[in-house]
Amino acid sequence: MKEKLQELSRSIEGKLFTDDTMRILYATDASAYREMPLAVAIPKTLDDIKKLIQFATNNTTSLIPRTAGTSLAGQVVGNGIIVDVSKNFTKILELNTEENWVRVEPGVIRDELNFFLKPHGLFFGPETSTANRAMMGGMVGNNSCGSNSVVYRSTREHLLEVKAILSDGTNVEFKTVTNDAFHTKCEMDNLEGKIYKNIRSILSNYDNQQEIRKQFPKKSVERRNTGYAIDMLLEKAPFVAGMPDFNFCELIAGSEGTLAFITEIKLNVVPLPLKETGLLCVHFNSIDESLRANLIALKYKPSASELIDHYILECTKGNIEQSKNRFFVQGDPGAILVIEFVKNTREEITDICKNVEAEMRAAGLGYHFPLLFGDDTKKIWTLRKAGLGLLGNLPGDAKAVPVIEDTAVDVNDLPAYIREFNELLVKYNLHAVHYAHAGSGEIHLRPIINLKTAEGNELFKTIAQEIATLVKKYDGSLSGEHGDGRLRGEFIEQMIGPKNYLLLKELKNTWDPQHIFNPNKIVDTPPMNSMLRYTPGQQTPTFNTIFRYHNQDVLQHAEQCNGSGDCRKTHLSGGTMCPSFMATRNEKDSTRARANILREFLTNSKEVNRFNHKEIYDVMDLCLSCKACKSECPSNVDVAKLKAEFLQQYYDTNGVPFRSKLIANFTNAAKLGSILPGVYNFFMSNKTTSTLIKKMSGFAVPRSLPLVHKSTLQSWYKKHPKQNNNNSRTVYLFCDEFTNYNDTSIGIKAILLLERLGYNVVIPKHIESGRAWLSKGLIRKGKQIANKNIALLKEIISNETPLIGVEPSAILTFRDEYIDLADDDQLEAAKQLSKNVFLIDEFIAGEIKKGFIKAEQFTTEEKQILLHGHCQQKSLSALTYSVDILSLPKNYTVQTIASGCCGMAGSFGFEKEHYDLSMQIGELVLFPAVRNKKSKAVIIAAPGTSCRHQIKDGTHTLALHPVEILYEALV
Repeated sequence: MKEKLQELSRSIEGKLFTDDTMRILYATDASAYREMPLAVAIPKTLDDIKKLIQFATNNTTSLIPRTAGTSLAGQVVGNGIIVDVSKNFTKILELNTEENWVRVEPGVIRDELNFFLKPHGLFFGPETSTANRAMMGGMVGNNSCGSNSVVYRSTREHLLEVKAILSDGTNVEFKTVTNDAFHTKCEMDNLEGKIYKNIRSILSNYDNQQEIRKQFPKKSVERRNTGYAIDMLLEKAPFVAGMPDFNFCELIAGSEGTLAFITEIKLNVVPLPLKETGLLCVHFNSIDESLRANLIALKYKPSASELIDHYILECTKGNIEQSKNRFFVQGDPGAILVIEFVKNTREEITDICKNVEAEMRAAGLGYHFPLLFGDDTKKIWTLRKAGLGLLGNLPGDAKAVPVIEDTAVDVNDLPAYIREFNELLVKYNLHAVHYAHAGSGEIHLRPIINLKTAEGNELFKTIAQEIATLVKKYDGSLSGEHGDGRLRGEFIEQMIGPKNYLLLKELKNTWDPQHIFNPNKIVDTPPMNSMLRYTPGQQTPTFNTIFRYHNQDVLQHAEQCNGSGDCRKTHLSGGTMCPSFMATRNEKDSTRARANILREFLTNSKEVNRFNHKEIYDVMDLCLSCKACKSECPSNVDVAKLKAEFLQQYYDTNGVPFRSKLIANFTNAAKLGSILPGVYNFFMSNKTTSTLIKKMSGFAVPRSLPLVHKSTLQSWYKKHPKQNNNNSRTVYLFCDEFTNYNDTSIGIKAILLLERLGYNVVIPKHIESGRAWLSKGLIRKGKQIANKNIALLKEIISNETPLIGVEPSAILTFRDEYIDLADDDQLEAAKQLSKNVFLIDEFIAGEIKKGFIKAEQFTTEEKQILLHGHCQQKSLSALTYSVDILSLPKNYTVQTIASGCCGMAGSFGFEKEHYDLSMQIGELVLFPAVRNKKSKAVIIAAPGTSCRHQIKDGTHTLALHPVEILYEALV
């Protein structure tokens, strides 16, 4: 097979991977399953896909179509060839605004399709919580719905036509056909003809009709993905007179890539919603109370009614990003129902919500009814959409597992169904997370189970069986929108009866006789508790790590990644995570991939040092350590921390590379350079000498090298006359290594600014921040530095005398890594210190809010500022502080650049093998925004030293630190 795969690789224009690394990365999705594929294909053309189909046919293997890989039922996990179309099949092909349809390839992202449609006054309705990375091929495969399905229903209702390749390699187009055309199709002497003839045979049979109508979910259950949708086709012409014409797209939607390989999709699009959106966020004491209130809410025809339970609300408290989005939560409610109304005016929404509140209160339901508009609604939906990822934050090995998370019943049956559901869980001493689509009768329910134990593995199946029986009692659907896959396939026969199940198998065998398309999904699935990520009873050693992992170990931290793929969003959706994926669009370069590769080897390695694997090194290589995942990943997977830990452990066995030592010793090199700054700077800037230095050091030749200032900040400060105003507040300035040696002028202006504003500035005794050591994974040295600085500063830093820093990457180590590196006897001091350490932007913004710094102290001259935020500032602090301080002068206007990481990330952008990617990241948003500024007078602001360097190299524009701008604005 190896030689055959090599021959296949040579024959296609795209790529075929057979190495262990890529196979590991595609062995999982967002489900509980793990199975190593034979290979991973990234096709480039339709001809590539046909060659893959021919190969699978000739070699008795299979193809598993995949887009974003966020499936929750194991749909894109299998032992055949994973075919990832997410990179090359991403075109929007045609838009018809008169007939309201759009043609796309399967790799088009749902949100990005809507970005394209918005100027035309149109959008694609169904909206999954993964909409910023979910692709149309996956949405068709799963028949996705989303929070607004009470209005827009499912993808099936919007799927007009599909172009696909059948299992024999022939092209086919499925669309609405008249009765005559349908019967003509049945007479065709090819696979397409057999497909039409087979469905006519199945659905024309009276006994089959009766059995289908009897056993499939009742018609009032709108979310219905149980098996293949033959029940939907039955209610079309020619089988029922007077009904809409036949269209196989109804079957393709929800077929999970098991029948044909989709290459093009034609979708119905609809007018944009009315302009005003309001969210009534009703607080309840219990789930049951919220579900009874949901029935009241639905009388008023909301566009969504979404449930968030106390488990998810609790998880938001420990998530940097989502803790900001829970501003509307009062106390600790048992559940919150987010009810959305979309109207022309806020007054209309307010009137409706008053009536909703009055009726709920009259029924004794709900105790707090905040109504929110504008940007606040985006924050609430962001929190709600983060639900799946947030569940990864549950500490320990017991997790909220996807097993019966997709059941749907008639919305009127929902309160009774959930009551019985929870009574059943009590029998097994279990609790469940409840969230999502109350308005359409589907609550995502996740029992908390430890799948690493034999008991947990068995319970996984027992609960699935019990709930399948309960769903059947209510004539509901075991899958509402997440699909059957291998998770629910085992129970389809129970859900629709053995006769109907045989019809599904007959249909699959007709479309795909050799089962080359995603086999063992929907029908003929293996036991649902086999091929899981975790082997029951698996044992892993105790890891002796340098970082502290609070209430968990390093493996459990990696395991927090549940595969939801938030890190696969592109720059068009905003945010910073994950810059390398945004640039390359390769799964290998995603945050998810890094967590997966670490989990795989820490779990299954046979090495004494389980970190000693080149495969991990290769996948971690393009992590920029930007820290965005620490805040933007709903599961709080801190891959920068994991990378640093890995590198230290890997170097323990393999040695530290010369360049890593060189970069880590930045402070010592800069110190030497500062002795003779003119000589140092000549060698660093002269074309001949700097080229030689770069080549010897492994740096990119096109990259400029940082220069040292003519004096250090420390030496300037010693000579600077001190203010001794007893009425002034004293603040301590952390003289980090970058500000001390390179950005001295910024440090000087920071001191002068603070003094002019009435503060006594003291540089206390301390050593370097350790950022360079941490960034290269030399965290034992970083630990020594952290402990030394904690010891030096803990006695003098307090709420009254805070520590302020200019460079985000340096000062924020106190808030981040120092707490994880401090010795046990220093931990409390580190935590206390972190509470009183501030980025200078934060400090000044706080003083403005208190009224200690006023606009009158600054110029009234007009200036426009474009602001780019530092990654770690955005992750561990907020860019709003920089906006606040730069907006203080009365006629200064500040616009933030919607950029993520600049691409430099400390030494990353200097390194020769990373330079091109570094610049590619800069070109996504930042560089074009700087080049396209309205006039030369517009000031570019950037708090980070690396960011300013990158902007200068990438656009030949000088960016200023906010304190420089404020200092120049003083009057």
